[in-house]
Amino acid sequence: MNFSNVRFLLSAYSLGQLPEPVYPDIAFAGRSNVGKSSLINRLVGRRNLVKTSSRPGKTQSLNYFLVDESLYLVDLPGYGFARVSRKVQSSWQQLITGYLTGRQSLACVVVIIDLRHELKPRDRELIDWLRHHGLAYLPVYTKADKLTRNRQARNASALDAALTVDPDERIIFSARTGQGCRELQSRLALYLESW
Repeated sequence: MNFSNVRFLLSAYSLGQLPEPVYPDIAFAGRSNVGKSSLINRLVGRRNLVKTSSRPGKTQSLNYFLVDESLYLVDLPGYGFARVSRKVQSSWQQLITGYLTGRQSLACVVVIIDLRHELKPRDRELIDWLRHHGLAYLPVYTKADKLTRNRQARNASALDAALTVDPDERIIFSARTGQGCRELQSRLALYLESW
């Protein structure tokens, strides 16, 4: 699969705007400012395909990207401390919940977690919710370049224990250095093979 063969497809603000489910969806979820856009850009080998911002809450829709005419990457709005009204947050929640529970072509949710910190309650809630609904997920611990290798291993072990996942069930990633990028591409390509 050629991840660099990618183009922006559409922004969906309602479930009725989603593209036809002709390809599997890989959704990307994470707290606001966890590095979601940077991760997707590194994954597809582009600098500015997905707009990055220091302002939490920039992504306000389900942003679809088509990879190699065979896979959808879906950038979800971040959760956490976005500076938007409760009404906007509520509408995001309804959109995301409806998408995650109703999208038949959803193959996996990549849950992006900051490796530098202990597990946040909202990250745990999301993983528990995905497990409860029987949805496939892949934790990716990002911002690894900010830590030494020893510290990466220590923090990853703590996150593994908090999430009750094995090391082979997650990926340590750095958008800056590319650490974990090939592994993530390989894991995501497997979902296409099983489609």
